Amino acid sequence: MNRRLFIWLAVAGLCILLFLLQFLPAVDLARRNEFSALLLYHSLLPRSAMALVAGAALGLAGFVLQTVLRNPIADSSTLGVAAGAQLALVAATLYFPVLLAGSFQTVAFAGGIIGLGLVLLLNWRRQFEPVGTIITGLIISLMATSLSATLILGRGEYVMSIFIWGGGSLAQDSWQPVLGLAWRLLVCLAAVALLLRPMTVLTLAEDSARNLGVRVGLLRFCGLGLATLLASSVTAYVGIIGFVGLAAPAIARASGARTAKAQFLAAPAIGAALLLLADGLAQAATPAAQEALPTGAVTALLGGPVLLWLLPRLRNSMSRLDMPYHNHRLKNPKLAMLVLLAVLVLCIVLSLCLGRGVDGWQLATGNSFQELLVWRAPRIAIAIAAGSMLAAAGTILQRLTGNPMASPEVLGISSGAGLGLALLLILVPAPGGMLSFVACLAGSLVALAAILLLAMRNPAGPERLLLAGIALGSFSGAAMTAVTAQGGMAALQMLAWLSGSLEGAEPGQAWMSLLAAAVLLAPLMFLGRWLALLPMGKSSAISLGISYNSASNLLVVLAALLAACATLLVGPLSFAGLLGPHLARQLGFVRPLQHVVAAAFLGAIMLVLADWLARTLIFPYQLPLGLFASLIGGPYLIWIMARRRA
Repeated sequence: MNRRLFIWLAVAGLCILLFLLQFLPAVDLARRNEFSALLLYHSLLPRSAMALVAGAALGLAGFVLQTVLRNPIADSSTLGVAAGAQLALVAATLYFPVLLAGSFQTVAFAGGIIGLGLVLLLNWRRQFEPVGTIITGLIISLMATSLSATLILGRGEYVMSIFIWGGGSLAQDSWQPVLGLAWRLLVCLAAVALLLRPMTVLTLAEDSARNLGVRVGLLRFCGLGLATLLASSVTAYVGIIGFVGLAAPAIARASGARTAKAQFLAAPAIGAALLLLADGLAQAATPAAQEALPTGAVTALLGGPVLLWLLPRLRNSMSRLDMPYHNHRLKNPKLAMLVLLAVLVLCIVLSLCLGRGVDGWQLATGNSFQELLVWRAPRIAIAIAAGSMLAAAGTILQRLTGNPMASPEVLGISSGAGLGLALLLILVPAPGGMLSFVACLAGSLVALAAILLLAMRNPAGPERLLLAGIALGSFSGAAMTAVTAQGGMAALQMLAWLSGSLEGAEPGQAWMSLLAAAVLLAPLMFLGRWLALLPMGKSSAISLGISYNSASNLLVVLAALLAACATLLVGPLSFAGLLGPHLARQLGFVRPLQHVVAAAFLGAIMLVLADWLARTLIFPYQLPLGLFASLIGGPYLIWIMARRRA
């Protein structure tokens, strides 16, 4: 207990120190002129108050969600509430501003409740088992975030301001938002206090709670409504602040708060301290001449490790991930491969010739075809190269790990490449293509090594590995958001990469991408035996004459190279690495070499079609390829989760 008290005193002291570092210079300036006094009383002090109130609200929301769902990793950021609220506010801001004139908190609440409702609808038959519920929530959050970014990038004049707000900015210019959120927090505190006794009974077991007269369904409905109101209100006022609601109750339990009453009292206080600390760190780490780092990015940097720390506590709540494969073999795989090649050629011809112009749909022929070929061919070539490389990397990862959900995008490998690129942009103002590739490769290798290390230390099933990958992705995404929020050329480069846009593709870049794909995919033609034998285990592979460690390391490096190169081209969110191997297996390509080749063809087909739809769907505007493809891959991943056996 003395150690815990010492830790909390240290945290409180650090919060006070960071606050004083910001407060004392402002007080000194306020004595000299009125403008500094205005900044102090209407910006700095409201910002600190907002950190305390928002942190308390998120801590309370996290406590309620974890209690009524009996899920230790439930949070507004892991259940789709915050991302749904953000999507609703972005859509209303860009297209239905009249909705914001009445109450923007209502718009945020509607988006949050829809996001949470989708998660609960997809998991109610499995009685909201913890890991599956969280994975579904994180996937829906990813889709909502991708759609928000797509809408934002479609309206360039709003890009930077909305993007920084979405990253979680606590900057204030008056006391009105603080007071608006504070009275909501007080109302919800009183409501949760009234529900505390039945919530305490619910922590025992659902059957026991029903036998004692607790209406579990009504209690869940009220608790989820209150938590959604709190989380969506915070999102409406300051943007997405992730993982505070996840960490606060977990730290409260780790600090000795065992009962529901103790956690109810501790979680809001810990949430307020965490957010004040994160905001102080964000301001202290920002140079005076630059825009402050989004506080949400700092909390996400802390949230990824917290989620990984909580994973071992889920050992008793794991469920097997049964994939809906049709286990059949093709009678004539060579003919099927020729059909896939023909489909790819057809997609290329379609993308080259058919498009939309000012006069509607047009089929390019003759001179018009020659003029458009210069613009369309590089995009198609890059889409083919990136799609085939991502699908091949996903096939390698799924076979090596025995995890049917493994892919560069889902396991955080693509986000790791983004983390490497973000660090490079911080250190080097205008890096070249080769330096960017090296940074992406280093980030991919580190992320892949971390995931495989976690798999070896916690061999509890594929779902935990998937959750760890998503946690790693959130950690990397926070660093990318921090770079983007600083503005300048680095922000533009990071935004272009995040969106996966091929609008400015050049012939030289296209030839380089095709060459890279050919060089990296060629070795797989000779590694079919490894892909067949390594999944059987180390002893079996060694007995059959394979150097297990050397072969595994080579395939891991090859997968990282493929993922890094493809991610550098189309961004982190394409899902071709997941869909390609799955569809190939569904079609009956079971043998390793057939599986890799078919997956590469299917990955190329998906990205070519996605690029064609991205540039024709809302003509004259163009959607980013990576974000558009993620809107297709996300529902497929949810469909996989929905088809699991409980």
